[in-house]
Amino acid sequence: MGAGGPHIPVLIDAILTQCAPIGGTWLDGTFGAGGYTRALFEAGAARVIAVDRDPLAFDMAASWVGDYGDRLVMQAGVFSRMDSYAQDLDGVVLDLGVSSMQLDQAERGFSFMKDGPLDMRMSQDGLSAADLVNTADEAVLADILYHYGEERASRRIARAIIAARPITTTLKLATIVEKCLPRAKPGQSHPATRSFQALRIAVNDEYGELYQGLMAAERALKPGGHLAVVTFHSVEDRMVKRFLTARAGKQANANRYAPETTQAPAQFTVKSRKAIGPDADELAANPRSRSAKLRVAIRTDAPSGAIDAKSIGMPQIKGAA
Repeated sequence: MGAGGPHIPVLIDAILTQCAPIGGTWLDGTFGAGGYTRALFEAGAARVIAVDRDPLAFDMAASWVGDYGDRLVMQAGVFSRMDSYAQDLDGVVLDLGVSSMQLDQAERGFSFMKDGPLDMRMSQDGLSAADLVNTADEAVLADILYHYGEERASRRIARAIIAARPITTTLKLATIVEKCLPRAKPGQSHPATRSFQALRIAVNDEYGELYQGLMAAERALKPGGHLAVVTFHSVEDRMVKRFLTARAGKQANANRYAPETTQAPAQFTVKSRKAIGPDADELAANPRSRSAKLRVAIRTDAPSGAIDAKSIGMPQIKGAA
């Protein structure tokens, strides 16, 4: 999810419209604060399987999940394994990134605005961001910042990180990054935004999860089932777009003037070639939705298959763990 503010499900009206009528069994692969799950129930879903790798997500929902009885299944885990949790799904919704509740908890180490341990682990196990910044080679750090965060000053920041080790808190890292970059102008994002995004993605293997998750959704959806994915930055959106383009039987043309070629069979039908963004009303009510993009596709009856991660634009970091 995007950053900041109370939890409001981003592009939920667009999802419900694009996937109407809502019914049957859906999988919410990024449960978070439960906004999408509740909206799916209100729109007509008979059953929702709620997946989250963060154990605190289910703890925070304890006061209301009982309202849905056995219609709501809480599944601790990662959405890349969704096909092992359920089959013949009527729909899958994924809202990628970090949730506002995670950003609000300083002790989780996601936010550069609040001092806390440099953690960033969604599942609260495995290597932390502190482990990464204090042990990775300079070249690996620079590549992570550049490819995962699209940070142009990646090499300068990586050198500064190496020189300042050990780094164990969020504000210390944020200060190091700030000193490497020009002061932000009014209206611009915080200078540490891209670096923190990159490290979070690396710590949680978010691109690997997305790649595996898209293929898992292909295996788990029934013919006619909907896949709805909300992304918040260009690398994620490019991966989703290229995956759906390839799975819709289209392939890139070396010559843009050449006719589009078609491959069969197609595992998905894409509802719109252009991503759907927030309208003016949503932007006014929820500013964090400004960078959100929604892509929706419908599963065909073609057999599921495999696709190479590199072919859909997943960044490859040499030497990364």
